[in-house]
Amino acid sequence: MDAITPVEALDTPSDLKEKGRKKVSEAVNQLVADSFALYIKTKNYHWHMSGPHFRDYHLLLDEQSQQIFATIDPLAERVRKLGFDTIRSVGHIAQLQRVKDNDEDFVTPKDMLLDLVHENKKMAKNMRDTHKICDDAEDVATASLLEVYIDETERRTWFLYETTREIN
Repeated sequence: MDAITPVEALDTPSDLKEKGRKKVSEAVNQLVADSFALYIKTKNYHWHMSGPHFRDYHLLLDEQSQQIFATIDPLAERVRKLGFDTIRSVGHIAQLQRVKDNDEDFVTPKDMLLDLVHENKKMAKNMRDTHKICDDAEDVATASLLEVYIDETERRTWFLYETTREIN
């Protein structure tokens, strides 16, 4: 009996062309890594928030981190449905992530929020870029999933941006 290769073991039947599925899977895996990194960054800021608006920001960031975390499993499972492997370790996340880590001992609340505005805007752009790859591969299911996540990401960006505006 011939041994099954890892590629064969993970293969999933699909009517989509393999080349397109591979490109979509690679792009979605980057989104999975970015989502893990953005989740950790958002939780970091949630845990280390301080100042007069602590409660509001603490709750906002907790809500947003939960929303980000909720995208990870459906995205990773989408890669598996396409017949490819997904994130396997923290090291794999570090290799693929485009979200910049912040390991500073102290970050002001405003800088935390501005950083998250930037990272969420970047996430929305990366999702849109992945959506284009899905369109090229005729992968409607992944594109549809991304449309919901793009809207959620833009909403997070909007809320974070509004919290950083000065009151007139």
